[in-house]
Amino acid sequence: QVQLVESGGGLVQAGGSLRLSCAASGSVATMRRMSWYRQARGQERELVATITSGNMIDYADSVKGRFTISRDNAKNTVDLQMNSLKPEDTAVYYCYAQTYYYTSMWGQGTQVTVSS
Repeated sequence: QVQLVESGGGLVQAGGSLRLSCAASGSVATMRRMSWYRQARGQERELVATITSGNMIDYADSVKGRFTISRDNAKNTVDLQMNSLKPEDTAVYYCYAQTYYYTSMWGQGTQVTVSS
């Protein structure tokens, strides 16, 4: 089973940027899809961005135009570039991978805090 490890979270002021990275122990190119989710305190986990094996990309409406997901097959990483951050982006961000057998894998999460 592929292990996922997120990094890059932290504290940033509103309007700032952060880049999250998800390092996989196996090949991300073989995954049906790779995604970033987030969960704010007291709220349900929500899908933020997805990139499929065919390089189709989709974003939650709340982050469109501000966040960019990318995948590096050579490094087995999936990154999330977050610009123009808002306090409402504060959450724990999770990396997610789904295989072609629909097996799901999650990272441990990384905290992003945006101060106003």
